Amino acid sequence: MTSLAPYVRSFLVEYLPLARRFSQHTIDSYAYGIQLLACYAGQRIGTTPSQLKIEHLSAMLILDFLDDLENTRKNSVRTRNARLSAIKSFFRYLEFRLPACLEQALQVRAIPVKRCDEVLIFHLDHDELQAVLDAPSGNTVNGIRDRAMLHLAYTAALRVSELVSLKCANLQQPQLNSIRVYGKGRRERVLPLWKETKSVLRDWLSVRPDNSDDHLFTNAQGAAMTRHGFAFRLKLHVAEAQKKVPSIAGKSVTPHSLRRTCAMHMLEATGDIRKVSLWLGHNSLESTQTYLQSDPMEKLDMLATKLPPSITKGSFESAPDELMRILYEARVN
Repeated sequence: MTSLAPYVRSFLVEYLPLARRFSQHTIDSYAYGIQLLACYAGQRIGTTPSQLKIEHLSAMLILDFLDDLENTRKNSVRTRNARLSAIKSFFRYLEFRLPACLEQALQVRAIPVKRCDEVLIFHLDHDELQAVLDAPSGNTVNGIRDRAMLHLAYTAALRVSELVSLKCANLQQPQLNSIRVYGKGRRERVLPLWKETKSVLRDWLSVRPDNSDDHLFTNAQGAAMTRHGFAFRLKLHVAEAQKKVPSIAGKSVTPHSLRRTCAMHMLEATGDIRKVSLWLGHNSLESTQTYLQSDPMEKLDMLATKLPPSITKGSFESAPDELMRILYEARVN
């Protein structure tokens, strides 16, 4: 029997950040998934997580764990699949280090992902977006900071992890004409900034507390703004925006909604999916195709390229029905 803890530590502390160069956001997600599995397995077997052995994590136990995520924790299918991806990555790591567990690793890696419904992309319309951007107060430091965060998250179509990891050095200063972003998959992109975005960023930089942290956006304690902190601030401003635009109340606005809204608005303005993909920093056009499915104008353009089918006029001449015969004779006479 092989202790689980040392291999989990080397997987998270050495392999992912050093050998694979995964982002801290991805490492945190993997760590949380393995944490949930260890707690479930410990309760199931009747031991503490620190005493678990790798052999305890059979394919059947992992399948039961995935079902428990959906049934007990009420996680979505996408979350279930994300947890499974972390577990498979860990067992792929074990394959080259524990030959005795090779068969077990192959069984775990053979667990299929669960299919889920492909829903349309949700986004805010222009009035709803403007209400959210205008919600932060311009009379407080927090309000000035939040307005800059919201504008930048939308105009640069940033993931929340990209937004909170920005450093002051990522801004081209002093003109603030562009911003350098390190995105998913360690892909780098440079985006120009709109004049409105430059204006709110200058407002924030003029009141930004002078502290040792070099992150662009900081919280009340002077530390870097966190993903959860930004989501909390966004929730407050969305509630305020609902008072002006009631239609927002029926929508679930998350930090990622701002990125999707930018993509949909850019697609409406340009009609070019390649430009949208370039702006979002996608690795391929396949990741951007889903925005085409949500754009009704694209479907209308397709209809406009084809003439509607013609319909041949009918005739009552051969109709055997008595009423049809009377109608035909009346028309002839």
